[in-house]
Amino acid sequence: MSESVSQLGKRIAENIERVIVGKPEAIRLTLLGLLAQGHILIEDVPGTGKTVLAKSLARSIGGSFNRIQFTPDMLPSDVTGVSIFNQQTHTFEYRPGPVLAQIVLIDEINRATPKTQAALLEVMEERQVTVDGVTYPMPTPFLVLATQNPIEYEGTFPLPEAQLDRFFLRISLGYPLLADEIRMLEGQQIQHPLETLEAVALVDEVMEAQRKVREVRVVDELKRYILDLVTATRKHHEVYLGASPRGSLALFRGAQAHAALAERDYVLPDDIKAVAVPALAHRMIIGSGARIRDVDARMIVQEVLGATPVPGTAGGR
Repeated sequence: MSESVSQLGKRIAENIERVIVGKPEAIRLTLLGLLAQGHILIEDVPGTGKTVLAKSLARSIGGSFNRIQFTPDMLPSDVTGVSIFNQQTHTFEYRPGPVLAQIVLIDEINRATPKTQAALLEVMEERQVTVDGVTYPMPTPFLVLATQNPIEYEGTFPLPEAQLDRFFLRISLGYPLLADEIRMLEGQQIQHPLETLEAVALVDEVMEAQRKVREVRVVDELKRYILDLVTATRKHHEVYLGASPRGSLALFRGAQAHAALAERDYVLPDDIKAVAVPALAHRMIIGSGARIRDVDARMIVQEVLGATPVPGTAGGR
């Protein structure tokens, strides 16, 4: 069952690697988001390939793609669309906004005001938009990839917790290694490889893979292990607010997708561990005292992983 998911993932990953050089882990996590139907926040400095990653994914699956550049003067209707009165038919007609696409890149999401950011809450969670009392469904598959610069804060509006919690994973690309950067220079000497990138999968294949991921088995002991990890983030002495129940579901879905990519139809503890940091860290609020000491949420998730007994091992259930 999961072998076809693994083959599809490998095909898409290899295609994206023609453009994004030396970042297999970031590509793997992006695929996890696609297969588990979860949105992704890419947090990194400018120029590391955030936009190109989103475009490469859209082209690889032959899906529709829109890019929305968030700015402080944007309105919610600039994202969701508007109803315009047609004088010939004497009715209001809905003109879809750019968010109605299968792969949506929201560039610099923290540049928009909270009012505009809030327009994404319904879109990301319920996969629909409501304009003038009428609800319009998103196309399928639907994936939001949002970017933000963690360094530059002037003119930005920090994402509220409700917004952050709707992101399935938070990932970072980082600077490439020297050898990879040389390959990038050579690869773009004549033209950008994105210009010749073609689809290697059909949208229907992706949707079938998403369905198969939901069928990956998770035994009761591992469900409890997921909840133990999430509960530990809530009880940690350095944490003001731990991961939400949505975080538990993200860990569950992420582990299923990770197992499917590994050609398994069942989840192992290692699948849960592999997605714990990108799935949980951004959902936590660190206490003020810990922030002063530069304690990072990723460090706390790693600490929780080390301290929580794993089912089937000494000290576990």
